[in-house]
Amino acid sequence: MSLTMYRNGSVYSAADPFATAMLVDSDVVAWVGSEHAAGSLLDSRMREVNLGGALIAPAFVDSHVHLTETGLALTSLDLSAARSAREVLDLVAGAAAAAGGLLLGHSWDNAAWPDPVLPTADELDRAAGGREVYLARVDVHSGLVSAALAQRLGLAQLPGWDGAGLVSGLAHKSARDGARTLAPQQLAAVQRSALKHAAAQGYVGLAEMSAPHVGSVADLASLMALSAADAGEALPQVLPYWGQLVSDAAQAREVVAELAAAGIDILGLAGDINIDGSLGSRSALLREPYADAPDSYGTAHLTVDQVAAHFAATSELGLSGGFHVIGDGAMDIAVAALEQAAGAVGIDALRAAGHRLEHAMMVDGAALEALAKYSVGVSLQPAFDAHWGGTEGMYAQRLGAPRAATVKAVAKFYGAGVPVFFGSDAPVTALSPWASIRAALNHSEPGSRISARAAFIAHTRAGWRAAKEPNFMQGQLAAGAPASFAVWDVEELMVQVADERVQSWSTDPRARTPLLPALDTGSDPRCLQTVHRGRELYASGDF
Repeated sequence: MSLTMYRNGSVYSAADPFATAMLVDSDVVAWVGSEHAAGSLLDSRMREVNLGGALIAPAFVDSHVHLTETGLALTSLDLSAARSAREVLDLVAGAAAAAGGLLLGHSWDNAAWPDPVLPTADELDRAAGGREVYLARVDVHSGLVSAALAQRLGLAQLPGWDGAGLVSGLAHKSARDGARTLAPQQLAAVQRSALKHAAAQGYVGLAEMSAPHVGSVADLASLMALSAADAGEALPQVLPYWGQLVSDAAQAREVVAELAAAGIDILGLAGDINIDGSLGSRSALLREPYADAPDSYGTAHLTVDQVAAHFAATSELGLSGGFHVIGDGAMDIAVAALEQAAGAVGIDALRAAGHRLEHAMMVDGAALEALAKYSVGVSLQPAFDAHWGGTEGMYAQRLGAPRAATVKAVAKFYGAGVPVFFGSDAPVTALSPWASIRAALNHSEPGSRISARAAFIAHTRAGWRAAKEPNFMQGQLAAGAPASFAVWDVEELMVQVADERVQSWSTDPRARTPLLPALDTGSDPRCLQTVHRGRELYASGDF
């Protein structure tokens, strides 16, 4: 950016909580301060931007996202509003009549249907007029396929085929791979659409959770090329993780070298290395059986020894390792593995690696203590609670209300000193950062709520820390910080806390608490501009 003075607005800055102006010089924040001082500094070299009361704040980081799948979801059939098998079939029939080729859909959730019976492969065939159909469940851990697609891919011979059209496990992986085969130009277009969509929501950093069972090395390399700092088009920065299990340091070095040869400087062998599955698909590993399936405890995909070996190997390389962990049974495996790995490589190496667990939905006191002891961070998705929490939600159906009340207990991680960073798991939930912050502020369990400020930090500065960003100023707005920010059209600014007992103190000007948008107005802030390291990624038509 040229020398630019933003003024007549609000600037979210811990350095000056009452700032109304900000000066940007190339890729650095040069100054933040008052309107009066801005007028004194302004000269002919500067481009002046009148904010008209808008808010400038550090731009967002999503700490768990799947960009290719998000791009596909933006252009495929959205089934989130369907409330029955009949409605799914009607939507499929309508989409099939409008276009040809393989039909992709996403986000059906039969846990929210009055009758959870699913459409069959033959019914999908008839609805689609014989076209191949793949419909991903909202958690992307299972899906529905038409008979035509099942026959072409031989899904009936694979583990995870239920005999009627629902696929999970290996059958689901085969169906997803077969359905999302894209030419390089198509792949780049899908990924670009996801990156541009993220920029329009105020994101500048996206932790891509790639894995062999999610996408290929070529898929991740394509993303990295699109988001490179020297690329012709300014797009959000991709923070790459690769979810491949390793058994020792030598194998870890081989994987890292293979990725480097493809142009990928990997941040960790972490992310969607699945210890278990999901609650919605009843594949999350539980200590006690599912309330609505008393014979099922879910599925363990890995052993303690396998997880421990991976933690030890990545620790030796100083590389982040990590796993997908949903159920309390899966968390038991992760904790036992951390203790075993500490015995193998030492606690200091384990702590220094910056390991992480994705989702971490069912955590007790002993697990919290272990995560804090070994400096393991947790990547949380507050929007999950907004979608599936509460006494009538899917978690209560699967677990029963008492157990469901402990799911995604965000505040407990803070109380135990466990590093927390937020994401969406898009396309599972939308790239909608203010909705995520509101979900953490209004958690279905009052004791699990945190302040809007804590949630904002988890979605900005903490995301950069988790990705080992070398510039400690990233995620803040102060003199010398990288010029990575978003401008928001807001209705009202205020301090919002989870505990009303401190509300009056927080809003007192003497507390010097920076203000954030009010999230109870019925509409979220609208992004006007997104800038990362001085490059404009997005600008609305009216900015």
